[in-house]
Amino acid sequence: MAQHKSQMKDILQPDLMDEHKQVPEGEYNRTRNTNQASAYSVSETERRREGTMDKQGCEQRKEPSSYSLLSEFKKVPQCHKTPEPLFFDRTHTVLVDVDLLKTGRVLKAQEGRELWHINFVKMPCSPESAMFTKTGFLKQTSSKVWRWKVISKELDGLAKKRKVTVDDVAKAVMEYNPKYKGHWSFDALSSLVKCHSEADNYYLKLLPKIAALALRLSDQVKKAIPLLKKGRSASITLSQVQISCLLANAFYCTFPHRNTSNPSAEYHNYPTINFNALFGNFSARKKEKLKAIFHYFKVVTDDNDKPGGLVTFERHCLSDRDTPMWRSCMETMSKLHVTSDGYIETEGKGMLQVDFASSLIGGGVLSSGLVQEEILFLMNPELIVARLFTEKLEKNECLIIKGSQQFSCYSGFSDTFKWEGSHKDLTSRDEWGRLHRQILAIDAVNFKDRREQYSMLMVTRELNKAYCGFMAHGPNDPDIATGNWGCGAFHGDLQLKAVIQLMAAAVARKGMAFFTFGNNTLTESLQELHHLLFTQRITVGKLYKDLEDYCAVQVAGDTHVDLFQFIRNIYQAKPSRL
Repeated sequence: MAQHKSQMKDILQPDLMDEHKQVPEGEYNRTRNTNQASAYSVSETERRREGTMDKQGCEQRKEPSSYSLLSEFKKVPQCHKTPEPLFFDRTHTVLVDVDLLKTGRVLKAQEGRELWHINFVKMPCSPESAMFTKTGFLKQTSSKVWRWKVISKELDGLAKKRKVTVDDVAKAVMEYNPKYKGHWSFDALSSLVKCHSEADNYYLKLLPKIAALALRLSDQVKKAIPLLKKGRSASITLSQVQISCLLANAFYCTFPHRNTSNPSAEYHNYPTINFNALFGNFSARKKEKLKAIFHYFKVVTDDNDKPGGLVTFERHCLSDRDTPMWRSCMETMSKLHVTSDGYIETEGKGMLQVDFASSLIGGGVLSSGLVQEEILFLMNPELIVARLFTEKLEKNECLIIKGSQQFSCYSGFSDTFKWEGSHKDLTSRDEWGRLHRQILAIDAVNFKDRREQYSMLMVTRELNKAYCGFMAHGPNDPDIATGNWGCGAFHGDLQLKAVIQLMAAAVARKGMAFFTFGNNTLTESLQELHHLLFTQRITVGKLYKDLEDYCAVQVAGDTHVDLFQFIRNIYQAKPSRL
C-alpha cells in the first residue's frame, strides 16, 4: 500500500515548467519569432534526438530516435501515384461536363435541371423563387413575381455602370430583400470604400464586375447542387469559375431562405451564405476582411487571370463499424515532427492541413470572427462556398476540401490581422485540374467550462472526430499537418488535445507534423513525450486507459494535474528507493 501511494505521488507530481500555458485568444498566436524557434536543427539538437548527446552536450548511449524531418512525410503530389478517375455517381456530384474535360480540358457546365427541393440548394434563379411586390399609387396591392427577374434588373443596372457606389449596392440589394429594410446596414462596406479617393478607387469599378459575374449564374450552374447533409458521406466538385459565380451572388445577397437562423427556419442548421452581416456594423476586422474579399473578386473577374481548375468538397461520416474500440487499439505511435516555427499552410504544404473548424463550416468568416478558420477562408475564399451546401457537422463527421486556391497574404491574428496583398499560388494541379492542396475541417468541442473536457465521454468524442478526418479516405492520402486544435478560443487543454491527435494519427497510420505556433515549451515537452511513447512502444489502447486514470484524478482534485508529467511518471524508469 505504501509503495502504491508513493507511485501515485510520483504520477501526480507537478512539472517544474508551465507546459500547460494557454494561448490568449483563438487557436494560436500569429506573432512569429524565429529567434526563439524550437524546430530542432540538424546539428546538436538533432543529435539529442538521436540520443547521442544529452542537454549538457555530453555523449551518451544511443537509443532509437522518434524524430522525423518534414521531408520524410507523405505529401501531394509526391504521394499521388495513382490518378483518380473523374466520374459522378450517387454520392459524387460533378457540376462540369466530365466528357469534355477528359477529352479537351474544356470547362463547361454540366447540363441538368434545377430542383426546388429540401435536398438541394434553392437557387436565386429558380422559377420557384418568388417574392411579393407592391404596386399602385393610391391603392397599393401586393403581387407575386419571379424574384430572379427583380434581381436581374437590379444587378444588370449595376453591371452597366462604369462605377457603382455603396448606396447603389444597398438600394439594389434591398429591392429583392425588402423584408430587411431598416435591419441591414452597409456602413462597414461604405467605410472601406471611402478610404480611397474616387479617382483611384478600384472598389467602385469592381462592384459592377461582381454584379455581371453574379448574373451569369444560370449559364454557369445548370445542374441542381445537392446539400451535403448530416449522416451521409457525399462529395461535390465544381469549377473555380462556378464557385466565383456563386460567391458573387452571395456578395449581392441573392440566395433565398438564407437570411435567418431562427430555429424554425428551413436552413437553420446551415451556415449563413449571404454577405449582409459582413457589410454592416463597421470594425477594423471587417475592413481587413473586405480587402481580402475584394481582392479575390478582382482576380476572378479578370479574363487574363481568372482561375480554371476544379475544387472538390467531401463530407465524410464515420460509421459505427469503422469507429475504433480505443481501449483495445494495438497501434503504437507513428512518426512526428513538432516545431514552434512555421505554419500549417506553408511548412505543411502538400499535407492534409487541419482547419480548426466550427461545426458550422467557416465559423464567423462572414461576420466578426477572425481566428484560424476565418483567416484560412479569407486567404482561400473559395472555401466560403462550402457554407452554401454543408449542413452543420455532427460529432462523427468532417469536411475535406481539395483544390482551393490561395489568393492573398496576411499578417497578425484576431485584432492584429492585416490583409497584406496578393499571393501568386504556384501550387501544381492534379489530373482533374485541382490544386494539390487538401484542407481538413474538424470541429472540436467548445468548452465553456474547461473542466468538462476531463471526461472520457468528451475525450472519446474528440478522438473519434480527429480519427474521422485523419483516417484514409483514398489510396493516395498525405500525412497530417496540425497544431493546437480546439485550444485558445475553444478552451481546450493543449497537452490533452496533442495526445488525442497523436492517438488518432497512430490508429489512422498517418505521420503528423505538429505546429505549436511559437510555444517552445510545448514543442520540447511534446517531442520528449512522443519519444518516450515511441521507444517504449506504448499502444493507443494503453494510453487510452492512462487517460481514464488521468481524467479520474483531474476531476477528483482541486488543482490542475500536468498530463505529460502524469504519463512520464507512469513509463519512465524510477530510481531505486533501496
